[in-house]
Amino acid sequence: MKEKVILAYSGGVDTTALIPWLKETFDYDVICCCVNCGQGAELDGLDKRAAMSGASKLYIEDIVDEFCDEYIVPCVQAGAVYEHKYLLGTSMARPAIAKRLVEIARKEGATAICHGATGKGNDQIRFELGIKALAPDLKIIAPWRMTDVWTMQSREDELEYIKQHGIDLPFDAKHSYSRDRNLWHISHEGLELEDPSNEPNYKDLLVLGVSPEDAPDQPEYVTMTFEAGVPKTLNGKAMKVSEIITELNALGGKHGIGIIDIVENRVVGMKSRGVYETPGGTILMEAHDQLEELILDRETMETKKKLGSQFAQVVYEGKWFTPLREAIQAFVESTQKYVTGEVKFKLYKGNIIKAGTTSPYSLYNESLASFTTGDMYDHHDADGFITLFGLPLKVRALMMQEVKNNNK
Repeated sequence: MKEKVILAYSGGVDTTALIPWLKETFDYDVICCCVNCGQGAELDGLDKRAAMSGASKLYIEDIVDEFCDEYIVPCVQAGAVYEHKYLLGTSMARPAIAKRLVEIARKEGATAICHGATGKGNDQIRFELGIKALAPDLKIIAPWRMTDVWTMQSREDELEYIKQHGIDLPFDAKHSYSRDRNLWHISHEGLELEDPSNEPNYKDLLVLGVSPEDAPDQPEYVTMTFEAGVPKTLNGKAMKVSEIITELNALGGKHGIGIIDIVENRVVGMKSRGVYETPGGTILMEAHDQLEELILDRETMETKKKLGSQFAQVVYEGKWFTPLREAIQAFVESTQKYVTGEVKFKLYKGNIIKAGTTSPYSLYNESLASFTTGDMYDHHDADGFITLFGLPLKVRALMMQEVKNNNK
């Protein structure tokens, strides 16, 4: 019997070319596995394409709810944003995909897993760290790094190879952006985006929504509720997290929400430029932050922001299945116990505008915060506080003054 390899399959140019290449190069029995994280119509026709390309079997694994509940929600609760902008759409999905690839490999008795990520990107790291953590015995095949046997150097080479093998692709891959899509976002790279001096061609580029300029002239109000940091309802209707994100994607896309243009620092050391659409995710993150403002005390909030930034880096670098990620997530989960309440906001031309937040655990005290003197706050108490709080500054200033006088 031939050895089996599990191919992380999307049906795009790279993974289509990999099926005949794996058979010809290693004489593998190629089993394709497409992990559905919410790619939508991209899954259409994959079964025929995989069979036409020579795969012996295709798994299409639906993990949308798992992706939302076990990967997205922890990142939202942590406030995990990489380099102040990127909401980790691809980064969160890769460990979830790696986990399912390993499960299929075990089920099929495969000896290897193959992915089509290039040697320049982050995804090779994310896939392989996930596989190594969950199945250290499995062989990993990364063709783009195997330059002795992988002779194709470009998408054009791959297209010619595919054509020679009689495989028809249902899209013009030669002139398209390089995209990655799931329920949380869609990323765009390539074409005019490769030059940071170029403005993105948003008319052709955007998939999930419109630019703020083309958004409606009338705002739209949205209300959400959370329980222990988990979104529960949208506009009064109870929904699963995946359903809430789906609805928020439609609302956010309509109003031009969540479009970012970023030059980010990849793990491998280079900078890359991309445009990300994350309409629903941007709204969900903002709504969660809006509620936390009322509930978390100052020191917890400050610590959480620091760890949230570290959490984002851990996820970005593909280190999901690590003790550090588990430890930071445990801290974050402990902060979410009282993050319960209702958030209202309006969407208008790329903006998310607050329209009121309530929580039974709010630390906001109107009698304390108002300008009216109340029983809980004596203005005279500030005298001693400021004296002690500013004591280090005063001592240093006196010392510097004395030094200056002695030097005259």
